[in-house]
Amino acid sequence: MPADSIYLDHQATTPLAPEARDAMLPWLSGPESLGFANPHSMHRAGRAAAAAVEVAREQVAALLPKGGRVIFTSGATEALNQAIRSVPRGPIAYSAIEHSAVVNPAIATGAPVQVLPVSAEGLVDPEVAFAEGTGLVAVMQVNNEIGTIQPVDRLAERAHAVGALFLCDAVQGAGKLAPPEGADLIAVTAHKLYGPKGIGALWVRDGVKIGELIHGGGQEGGLRSGTLSPALCAGFGAAARLAQERMGLDFQHLAGLAALARSVLQRWTVNGSEQSRWPGNLNLRLDGLNFPRLLSDCRNLAFSAGSACGSGTGAPSRVLSAIGLEARQARNSIRLGFGRYTTAEEVETACRAIEAAAEAQGV
Repeated sequence: MPADSIYLDHQATTPLAPEARDAMLPWLSGPESLGFANPHSMHRAGRAAAAAVEVAREQVAALLPKGGRVIFTSGATEALNQAIRSVPRGPIAYSAIEHSAVVNPAIATGAPVQVLPVSAEGLVDPEVAFAEGTGLVAVMQVNNEIGTIQPVDRLAERAHAVGALFLCDAVQGAGKLAPPEGADLIAVTAHKLYGPKGIGALWVRDGVKIGELIHGGGQEGGLRSGTLSPALCAGFGAAARLAQERMGLDFQHLAGLAALARSVLQRWTVNGSEQSRWPGNLNLRLDGLNFPRLLSDCRNLAFSAGSACGSGTGAPSRVLSAIGLEARQARNSIRLGFGRYTTAEEVETACRAIEAAAEAQGV
């Protein structure tokens, strides 16, 4: 980004933490060292690379519940696909605000699906009834568009009561909140917690059986074939360790930034719960707002109209529609995503620019 730009799109991705970059560099070296070695080779250099992978696995596992194993993947989308394709036969229940990486694989299985509604505050009812014979319940920990924190522990408890497994997309919550202790399967990704893109993980509770998604040489305990990148694993591990160390500090920092933003954007309405939400995500709407014009007038700011994963379709946000917003209201909405390295000065400058641009539109 240009030097004068302000980045407020941390739900889409986060910058690489310096500590994660430093952890990666030894495994990105050229022929002058053996850091490039294949971690699945049996010689000394390969064993050293494999040891780095296992250190990273332990660092990622420390963010997740005890009593499970971490399988490295290319990202959360792959992890979710592997989990969903491995579940017992039966209906699959997922919330109306799940990411497409849950919705589309669930539909692709051909199993009956149950879409769990959310309230106007963007929350799943923890006592919602599941269809008879449900094999899997999938509810995310923190929504990527509106930042609402779901009652995943209670939903997991109720899923188990009807004999179903519970899958949690913890992409937006891992390293930021306590892990979903009741889950059987958890998907995470490095680039949403200040690690590198291209690597994620599926956490599998001990005793839960899953199948292969990618067939080949049988790496990752026979569950995910392919050569692992020690550099990506090391970066993921370092980012996970840092997130665990800074969890409380990061939360306080982001809560302060969110309060500052709301003090400037007072006339904007928050989409979703104002209480049960991650403070790094502020989804706001202003009736009559022309978002493309706002984005053009604030071209030095990086922020979103909704989910970056589905941008460009022209369709209203499925999440905003699920909480009862009309298409017009959804298109009047913006998403501001704050992060660990965002400063109060940046937030105030950005929010004042957004407010001035909105006023210039006459709204």
